[in-house]
Amino acid sequence: MRAIADTLSARFNPVAVRGEISGFSRAASGHCYFSLKDDTGQVRCALFRRSAEQLSFAPRDGQVVEAQGKLDVYGPRGDLQLIVDSLKPAGQGALFEEFLRLKARLEAEGLFDAARKRALPPQPRSIGVVTSLGAAALRDVITALRRRVPHLPVVVYPAAVQGAQAPAELCAALQTAYRRHEQTGESAVLLLVRGGGSLEDLWSFNDETLVRTVARAPMPVVCGVGHETDFTLADFVADLRAPTPTAAAELCAPTREARLGELAYLGERLAEAAYGAIDQRAQRLDRLAQRLGRPSGRLHDNHQRLMGLQHRLQRGLLLAAQRQQNRLQSLQTALPLALRRAQEQHSARLQRLDAALGLLDPHLVLERGYAFLTDAQGLAITRVAQTRAGQALRATLSDGELGLTVNL
Repeated sequence: MRAIADTLSARFNPVAVRGEISGFSRAASGHCYFSLKDDTGQVRCALFRRSAEQLSFAPRDGQVVEAQGKLDVYGPRGDLQLIVDSLKPAGQGALFEEFLRLKARLEAEGLFDAARKRALPPQPRSIGVVTSLGAAALRDVITALRRRVPHLPVVVYPAAVQGAQAPAELCAALQTAYRRHEQTGESAVLLLVRGGGSLEDLWSFNDETLVRTVARAPMPVVCGVGHETDFTLADFVADLRAPTPTAAAELCAPTREARLGELAYLGERLAEAAYGAIDQRAQRLDRLAQRLGRPSGRLHDNHQRLMGLQHRLQRGLLLAAQRQQNRLQSLQTALPLALRRAQEQHSARLQRLDAALGLLDPHLVLERGYAFLTDAQGLAITRVAQTRAGQALRATLSDGELGLTVNL
């Protein structure tokens, strides 16, 4: 068997194999065992702990990968196996290069700057979650939030998290959350989450439009996509990156014990402030008591002060009464003169009004040779058009009236 293994090693190694993972298992020692298969066959593989710790993803059954390693023969069973040195999802190289190019461009624009990052609200009034309704990540987030902050409302904005339609749906869900936040204050903090997967599975969270949409968020955004070793561009642009969806929920929802600890600390500070204020008041009271001295002496001083105020009040009242009496005498002297002047002014005004009224007397006009004509009904005749032949009229002169007949 050793000779066969040496021959294989000399003839083929190292080798690169592309296939679908089948029967993946991880032993307690950290070693991983699985098979790689395609349409023509399969080969057993062993990925030892040191190499397994270097993986950037979590291998799973059905995943197509590219493995590099050495062919060997497992002596006890005589099986051909591949000792895997490195393992990556198929096609990861091209995707990863695209990831790095887009990351460098967005980073140059400042979208990942630390100065843009906002602190999470210490006590949010509601929490929003953008993810798929069927995702395990949603169940993990809801479980964590119910355990830590059962009193807070949780709003879910559903969207696909994998597939060609995922970026557009994620952007639409984010825009909905932004609009509601600006209109009603809904979702003081927003969680963008999904479970782990390959680079292809998580590629929706590297979409440029999605990254720019996250950058425009009016509220802090926590990104919890994949596992601890998974990184997406959404992680870099978010205000805070969480290693898992559960960790994202825990970051924005401090435990009940932490809140109680804060309240206890604030209670201690309040008690200290209250005791300090009481001590200050007590010291001030002691100083006032010292200044007060014996009550009898204080009462004597107050009595003397009261007598002085009473004397000043009496003098003030006498002076005020005297001033009022003098003013009253002056008014009594001036009143007849003022009445006489007012009467003269009113008499002169009446004379002027009587003269003006006399000028308006119609009899003065009649005395100058004019007559006032009226018809049988007593209506004034002012125009020829008001008369007719044979009509009886009455003329008023300065010394009497005449009957007239119209003769046209």
